[in-house]
Amino acid sequence: MTINRRRLLGTTATALAASFNLPAFAQAWPARPIHLISPYAAGGASDILTRLLGQYLSDKLGQSIIVENKAGAGTRIANEYVAHAAPDGYTILHAAAPVAIGEALYKKLPYDVHKDFAPIVSTAIAPLFLIVNADAPYKTLAEFIQYGKSKPKGLTFGSPGVGSAPHLTAELFLRATGVKGITIQFRGDAPAYLELLAGRIDATLTAISAALPHIQANKLRVLAVATEERTSVYPQAPTFREQGHPTIVGYGWYGLMAPTGTPAPIIARLNTETNAALADAEIRKKVNAVGLQLRGGTPAEFGAFIDGETRKWAQIIKAANIVVAD
Repeated sequence: MTINRRRLLGTTATALAASFNLPAFAQAWPARPIHLISPYAAGGASDILTRLLGQYLSDKLGQSIIVENKAGAGTRIANEYVAHAAPDGYTILHAAAPVAIGEALYKKLPYDVHKDFAPIVSTAIAPLFLIVNADAPYKTLAEFIQYGKSKPKGLTFGSPGVGSAPHLTAELFLRATGVKGITIQFRGDAPAYLELLAGRIDATLTAISAALPHIQANKLRVLAVATEERTSVYPQAPTFREQGHPTIVGYGWYGLMAPTGTPAPIIARLNTETNAALADAEIRKKVNAVGLQLRGGTPAEFGAFIDGETRKWAQIIKAANIVVAD
């Protein structure tokens, strides 16, 4: 689903042309401020992206965009809030990857990701990197896998939380390579990197931003990135696919969604303006600096992506017997 710049601009131009035919009720929208709901606390990479998009959309739509951080419960608080909001274009969710993972993780959810949300556009991914201690005996992915197979108990991975994209991608790695191992849960990426620097775990498969100073100081080493293609976030990292493991693909992601029933012309307008924001050079520069890679595309493409993510990670959750408390 990678969207190159030419395609992104083409999508924007097509949507702009269609916007001239919008019904009058949609052309009158927005008539009051729009609430953009973030499932995470203020200050992180996703919040930075949310606020950059909010400012851009505010300028283009001529209305204030109020960013509301409704963090907690693995994004379920924000998801439920938007799922039950009026479908009038005034409450939008900047959804994150857990919205597609939740139905396999939890026995009961107060919303259905397939029925209660209308996808608008994929905004960004957070590439996940296989990072090891630079003093470890393995220098390449192949050597790391061989090392894991030589250990009776296998490898230990640091993870920022049960059911997170890094956790599930580490589980995917273990199954794809046939290596034994366990994931150890920490409260975020930073504590995991401290353990990695101390040599108490073998690796992390997480976002790179917190690790960059240690990589630049030659204390940590990047062996691979779990995206389909090399990423602008850290282009020197080869993909797993390049190194003979094409199925190891996983990352955090974000995208705009609205309550089901939101008028199609409003979805189209938001898609148009957001794609334009994602093509903005200044926004791309700022977002890349915090470890995110911008995406874009159509609502249909984003919907298909969510469906694929739901099926993929449900299989991993079942295979790894991952259970979380409701």
